[in-house]
Amino acid sequence: MGDLYHSCMTSAIRVRNLVKTYPGKPPVEAVRGLNLDVPIGQCFGLLGPNGAGKTTTLEIVEGLLDATSGEVEVLGRTWAEDARSIRELIGISLQETRLSDKLRVIETLQLFRSFYSKGIEPEAALALVSLQEKAQSQVVKLSGGQRQRLAVACALIGDPELLFLDEPTTGLDPQSRRELWNVIRELQTRGRTVILTPHYMDEAERRCDRVAIVDHGQVIAEGSPNELILKLGGEHVVDFAVSGAALGEAEIAGLPSVRSVRVENDGFNLTVEEPAVALPAVMGLVQKVGAKLERLTTRTATLEDVFVNLTGRHLRDDK
Repeated sequence: MGDLYHSCMTSAIRVRNLVKTYPGKPPVEAVRGLNLDVPIGQCFGLLGPNGAGKTTTLEIVEGLLDATSGEVEVLGRTWAEDARSIRELIGISLQETRLSDKLRVIETLQLFRSFYSKGIEPEAALALVSLQEKAQSQVVKLSGGQRQRLAVACALIGDPELLFLDEPTTGLDPQSRRELWNVIRELQTRGRTVILTPHYMDEAERRCDRVAIVDHGQVIAEGSPNELILKLGGEHVVDFAVSGAALGEAEIAGLPSVRSVRVENDGFNLTVEEPAVALPAVMGLVQKVGAKLERLTTRTATLEDVFVNLTGRHLRDDK
């Protein structure tokens, strides 16, 4: 059955009603009935603030953690029935991959290649991440960025159908980042799927076909970056701050073209439809209450704005 089913599948990952509860008093619900579908061939970003359940969800999908309840399918297979098969088809680059310091770079890749029945040659994996000149170096002598590139090469060595990359560009210089994105694009042209946990929100916005935002153990928004930005209700953002008099959120929210208001950085962050309409109204309100304008900027709305609007936190906010 498997071959026919797998050839007809459209989702690389399918998650239904996923629950993960850790024992305690009271028990901790890390994941609460999460649902997720990742189409084959996409670069899919999974976003969430610390403690949102994103990492727990990924570890269950990757087979590193058991779920309390729910269904998880990876490439049409389940970990309970096809664990060996799934491991042959996926590659994982964790945020901090611990490699043997004393092994040489080429030996590390030879070791990882031995874990798979098929894959690419170690030299080819090194070329994909532009690390050929370090082939005979010990891992301990690599820089942080070079170690990160080696970790990605280890994830690619089995020529995976599904690749998990956890903050893959951390510590990489701009050229190495561009090369990594080229590798990801090439994988997609061959119908491969990439699950990305980005370190920078602009990477998710520019590189991902779709993203899912996780908070409080559930997916709270999903779509292409552009779709999610449009759902904010406005394509532009106005940031401003005043002194000398107080402004109320309700007053600002009632201004023409203003779709949402958030207090941030001792000022206000507005999502607006038309800056040419909203700005004069803001200036008029500031003048009316006798306040002094301390700062005022306008910009196009971003995925970061969507994220903060939904979760109340920034992606890199550790609080």
